[in-house]
Amino acid sequence: MDKINFFPDNLSVQNQKIILRLDFNVPLKDKIITDDTRIALCLPFVKKLIEKKAKIIIISHLGRPKGVRDPALSLMPIYKYLKKKLQTNVYFFMGNFDDKLKEKFSYLKEGEVILIENIRYFKEETDDDENFSKKLASLGDVYINDAFSCSHRKQASIHKITKFIGKSFAGPLLKKEIDSINLIVKNKKEPVTCIIGGSKISTKINVITSLIEKINNLVIVGAMANNFFTYKNFKVGKSLIESNTKETVRKIYDKAKNNNCEIIIPVDCVVGNSFEGDGKNKNLDQIEENEIILDIGSNTIKKIKQIIEQSKTVLWNGPAGYFENKNFLNGTLKIAEAISKNTHEKSLISVLGGGDTLAAINNSKNKLSFSHLSTAGGAFLEYLEGKDLPGLSVLK
Repeated sequence: MDKINFFPDNLSVQNQKIILRLDFNVPLKDKIITDDTRIALCLPFVKKLIEKKAKIIIISHLGRPKGVRDPALSLMPIYKYLKKKLQTNVYFFMGNFDDKLKEKFSYLKEGEVILIENIRYFKEETDDDENFSKKLASLGDVYINDAFSCSHRKQASIHKITKFIGKSFAGPLLKKEIDSINLIVKNKKEPVTCIIGGSKISTKINVITSLIEKINNLVIVGAMANNFFTYKNFKVGKSLIESNTKETVRKIYDKAKNNNCEIIIPVDCVVGNSFEGDGKNKNLDQIEENEIILDIGSNTIKKIKQIIEQSKTVLWNGPAGYFENKNFLNGTLKIAEAISKNTHEKSLISVLGGGDTLAAINNSKNKLSFSHLSTAGGAFLEYLEGKDLPGLSVLK
């Protein structure tokens, strides 16, 4: 991965047309941005290119419109946001990619920005279509991918576009993501602890099995832990479990044993009768048939805190409970606070990834600090797994 072509700071881009692939896939409610983290992270580099007097053409997607112009997934709110934040002319291109495309962008002056409407409105984007990629590339002199979160996709604006443009680079956000993940898998300080949560073991099984070879402790939280409880013959009531996972869990334990990796699962939990209600703390052998496990319990929190305090590196992906209800948010927040405290006071290296994890810790009233917050979901997990991502391999 270290042969990736990163954008050099000293490269003169004055009067050059830069195609900049960013990730503005932000949550919207009634066409209002509810969390601007992803856009805010991109702004310093955009401003730098404006200062360098480049002509900037921004490409992004929002949601999965599947080649249909869905007004609910328009980038118009992001365009308005950029107009407010950038002290230059910002334009919004809503047209088609026809033969006169190049002419339509000819009015762009040095230091100005065009945002192209949701690139996934075009089916050719997700098909990684050759002609479409060629049209996109014809707009610019230099291509920069600063959307790590999309780099596991073979899509035109991430993948084939690089075939048809003179120079292609990875941007600074992408570099930061890779450097941070490498702190866990390559240049690591031990002991390394990974806390993996979320609801499904099936979506993270490959990551778990590849991480076991590289880490010292694996802490399983969230609904994923329910599969480990049933494997150990605990009753989980009406809790979310996946079918046919016993063999998967057995393999995880076997692999951990062979690699001297300790697996830690919750010793108690917070249960409720519904997702909407409140909860009570129970030991694993006390769960009744009509109850749902919705968070980790107080003894588990204590245990995880001790492990964090003894670690030099922590990776965390996936919340510890059903954080959408504040009654089941406590476990997630306590983990976040323990990681933050040790990052701040003991120079713990802490890398957090996954949209749900970030959404959950945004509920904290305290100011939390971590070494790196990754906004990339699937790409983050696939890179951790050791996969060569299509969007990165074309930048080598």
